[in-house]
Amino acid sequence: MDLRKLKTLIDLVSESGISELEVNEGEDRVRIVNAGAPAPAGQVVYANPAPAQAIQAAPVQTAPAPAAAPVAEEPAETGFVARSPMVGTFYRAPNPESPNFVNVGDIVKVGQTLCIIEAMKLLNEIESEKDGVIKQILCENGQGVEFDQPLFIIA
Repeated sequence: MDLRKLKTLIDLVSESGISELEVNEGEDRVRIVNAGAPAPAGQVVYANPAPAQAIQAAPVQTAPAPAAAPVAEEPAETGFVARSPMVGTFYRAPNPESPNFVNVGDIVKVGQTLCIIEAMKLLNEIESEKDGVIKQILCENGQGVEFDQPLFIIA
């Protein structure tokens, strides 16, 4: 849903005096709650992450993402942490039939592809920034990842 449409919906809720409006459009879901303030204000809750420009340009507030359940793992290895440069979906292989780019114990070189992150229908190859050995893979195949989330530990 684009920023102009969101602004129009916020103005509609503000001017009409209704307390709440929910709109579903494809996979996008927006719920605007009128806080009763005289200035156009509301709360927007997204089922999908909001684009950064929508958060900054409109007087809206996104709901915090639910905290991930703690995973019982062995203590984390020490070494260089390869982090996600973007929000998207983590894939260990170029397609389901292909072998993984890297596995625990593999030796990697600078520039070698570690994984793919799909963001907005684009497949982005994530390359190693350090030489070393893959000590730990911190994400599952097909898992959603956030910006700056640790993906691999390379020692």
